[in-house]
Amino acid sequence: MNHETEKSLRVRVLIVDDSAFMRTALTQLVNSDPGLWVAGTAIDGNDALEKVASLNPDVVTLDVDMPGLDGLGTLRRIMAECPRPVIMVSSLTEKGAETTVHALCAGAFDCVPKQLSAHSLDIVHIRDDLVRKIKAAAAPKSQSASTSAVRKPPRAARLPQQTNHSRIPEIVCIATSTGGPKALQEILPVLPADISVPVLIVQHMPPGFTASLAQRLDDLCAVSVREAARDDVVQPGVVYIAPAGLHITVKRSLPAQTVIHLSRQPENQLHTPSANLMMESVALAFGSQAMGIILTGMGEDGTLGMQAIHRHGGLTLGQDEASCAFYGMPRACAELGILHVVVPLSQIPHQILQATRYRKRALVI
Repeated sequence: MNHETEKSLRVRVLIVDDSAFMRTALTQLVNSDPGLWVAGTAIDGNDALEKVASLNPDVVTLDVDMPGLDGLGTLRRIMAECPRPVIMVSSLTEKGAETTVHALCAGAFDCVPKQLSAHSLDIVHIRDDLVRKIKAAAAPKSQSASTSAVRKPPRAARLPQQTNHSRIPEIVCIATSTGGPKALQEILPVLPADISVPVLIVQHMPPGFTASLAQRLDDLCAVSVREAARDDVVQPGVVYIAPAGLHITVKRSLPAQTVIHLSRQPENQLHTPSANLMMESVALAFGSQAMGIILTGMGEDGTLGMQAIHRHGGLTLGQDEASCAFYGMPRACAELGILHVVVPLSQIPHQILQATRYRKRALVI
């Protein structure tokens, strides 16, 4: 195989950053993987739009904070004019986190935080994460998870009015990763303020980003959305997002009182927070009155948790492949046959309201 043919088989990446140092550092990181190739770099948003059109890259890495047309504005133009996977590269600042969350809600595939000092990039922390996410972004949906011959995922179905799950859920827990912020932005604003259940969410994000996500969603929703705090007593109509870097579990001290616990333990988990740990604790506390939802995301976190909810008689729901940004987490659950219902993203709010028997309250005059 000649050099040009070999190059054509690699994932073509466009790197956009106003810092010459960052462009060089990121180029070296990307090119260090034999399956990737930096097809070009751009110095700002307008340059990026020209290079996307001329180079037609498979994936774009996009700096969040740039002069002129910033990362968010550039992302919106790319998605409108020549859509393709975009990975946001963000500094670990409050402003950087806030803009990154807006970008993820606007359709960015994922984000990678810069571990940056004045003149150095922490390669150990960023390289593997960056390469993994670029490859995932470039993968066709049909290859976004294991293609082994296993049990067929259940077909999309409506939840019938009368089901084997005769007990009404008292809590909803949601697990998601890649594509999650955008998915949550489509689900949570549809939920009414007087919904009868609390909602717990594990969204895989870098530390420092979940508070911005909670604030962004709270601004859009009738329900209250907050980053979970230690010893919070869960309340209906409130959505609790697990803080990045801490596991979230629940304990029922009284039948009418459920308390949130946050901890860095155990440390042997691939993800912190772990959706498995959250869902397993919900299954133990609520049994058949738990509802678990698995949304778009890479990997298999949440599979054991959904299995626990299913085993305890709770209701399990998965997002379908067509509406996922990455069909990894839902596929893992579907292949085990532990999902009662599989539906497109747009139907998930309806499923929650139907399962919890929501009825709009009459206005008292």
